[in-house]
Amino acid sequence: MKEDNRPSPENFFTDWKQREALAEAMIPQIGKLYRESNVSTYLYGKSMVNKSVTDLMKAHRFVRQVEKNEISEFDTAPMLSAISQMSLGPAHIDIGKLAVQFEKLSDQCSIDQFLSAELAANIGTLAKPLVEPQDIVLYGFGRIGRLLARLLIDKAGGGDVLRLRAIVVRKPRQDSNDLEKRAALMRQDSVHGSFKGTIRVLNDSQTLVINGNPVKIIYADTPDEINYSAYGINKAIVIDNTGLWKTTDSLQRHLRPGAEKVLLTAPAGDDIPNVVYGINHHQITPNHKIISAASCTTNAIVPVLHCMLKEYGIEQGHVETVHAYTNDQNLIDNYHVGDRRGRSAALNMVLTSTGAAKAVEKAIPELKGKLTGNSIRVPTPNVSMAILNLQLEKSTTVDELNEFLRQKALHSAYQQQIGYTVSSEAVSTDFVGSRQASVVDSNATIVNGKNVVIYCWYDNEFSYSCQVVRCVEKFAGVIWQRYPNENQ
Repeated sequence: MKEDNRPSPENFFTDWKQREALAEAMIPQIGKLYRESNVSTYLYGKSMVNKSVTDLMKAHRFVRQVEKNEISEFDTAPMLSAISQMSLGPAHIDIGKLAVQFEKLSDQCSIDQFLSAELAANIGTLAKPLVEPQDIVLYGFGRIGRLLARLLIDKAGGGDVLRLRAIVVRKPRQDSNDLEKRAALMRQDSVHGSFKGTIRVLNDSQTLVINGNPVKIIYADTPDEINYSAYGINKAIVIDNTGLWKTTDSLQRHLRPGAEKVLLTAPAGDDIPNVVYGINHHQITPNHKIISAASCTTNAIVPVLHCMLKEYGIEQGHVETVHAYTNDQNLIDNYHVGDRRGRSAALNMVLTSTGAAKAVEKAIPELKGKLTGNSIRVPTPNVSMAILNLQLEKSTTVDELNEFLRQKALHSAYQQQIGYTVSSEAVSTDFVGSRQASVVDSNATIVNGKNVVIYCWYDNEFSYSCQVVRCVEKFAGVIWQRYPNENQ
C-alpha cells in the first residue's frame, strides 16, 4: 500500500494516535451498516461488527503479519466511509480485501468508481437473505447452547434472518431461582468472558430479554411435551444441544407443532447427514428435516484434510487430538461408565478414543479406511489441538506446504474454516474465541518428503458453535451476497 500518505515512521506515537482516531471513526459507520442495512463488514475474514477500537487495530495488525500486505487504517477508513454512503442491501463485505484490490487500480479510478464496479450497481436492490425471519429454538442451554445464544443474538442485525425465539430446559426445582441462574451463566463465562450486552429477567412471563430480543424459556423434560405454536413460534429450526437423541426416530420427537426442522450438535447415525460446513454443506437440501453438525474435532480436521487431499493426495494418516476436558468427565475421581474418564479431569491426562477420524469418511468419502485416530484429554477447560500425521502421494517442503495453507486460509472459500498463525509463541489460550473451525500453527509444521505433520488449534466450544450457526443458515436457506467473492 502507499506510504506517502502516512505519518513518518519515526514518530510512532503520532502514527498510532492517528490510526486510533481512524479506527474510532469507523465504529459508528460499521454499526449503522449492520443495523440499518444488515451489512456485515470484515477485515480479511475477521468481523468488524461490535468490535472496540483496539480490536479493529489488532485486526489490521493481523493482516500485516499474516497476509503480508501493508494495509492500515489509512487504507480501510476511506473505503469504509465510501461504502457507508452507498445504498446497500444485505451483504457481507470484506473491507480489507477491497482496499488491497483498489490499491492496484487507484491510478485508474476513484474509490466510488471502483466500488460501483466491484459491488455491482444493483446491490441495493438485492433480495433479503430470507423471505421472512427464521425462528430458532435452542433445546438445551449448556456450554454450546449458551454460546449459540450469544452468536445468534450477536448476528441479529436488522432482525430479518435468524431469530432466537425460545430456549428449552429441564423443569427446575421449586426453589431454584432458575431464570436468574441461567441468565447469570450467560452473562459471565469463566472461559469466554462476559456477554457483550444486556440481559433482563422477566420471571412473570418466563422470558429473558437479551439485547432487546425476547426469548421465551420453555420448561420440559421431553420434546413430546411442547407445543411451540402456543408461544407464537412457527416453522422453527430446533437445535438440539443435549446429545441425548441421535437417531432419526428419536430426533423426530422434536418435530412438534411450530417446529419444522432439527439440527443436532453431535455426531449422528448413518441415516442422518453429518455436515461440516464449508465441505459438504451442499448436501443440505430443502427436503431434509434432520441434520447433524458432526463434532468439534470433525469440523476442525475435515477442512484441512480436504485441502490436503485435493492438492497432494493422502495415502494414509493418523489423527491425534489433544482435547480440553469436558463436562462428561469427573472433576475428581469417581465412578464413570467410560474407560479412564472416571479419573480427575483437572489432574490427569486421560487417554480416550475419538470417532472423529471415522467420521471424516462421511464428509470425505475418498478417505474411507485411510485414517486412524485417538485422543488425549488434558487439564485445560477449552481449546484443543488436532495433530494430523499424513503420508502424502506427492512430496513437498515446509515452506511450500505452509504457503499453500496460508493461501487457503486467506484467499479461498475455506476462509471461515481454516485459520493460520505465524506466531512462534502461540499457546492454547490465544485461540479462545477463534471463529475458524481450526487454525494451522505454521511454525510447528513438519515435512519429510511425503510425510507431513500439521498442528491445528481449535476452540472446541466457540469455533464449533460458529460452524453450527453456518449450518443453521444453510438449513434455513439463507443466501448472503459476499464481496469480494472468493469463489469467482
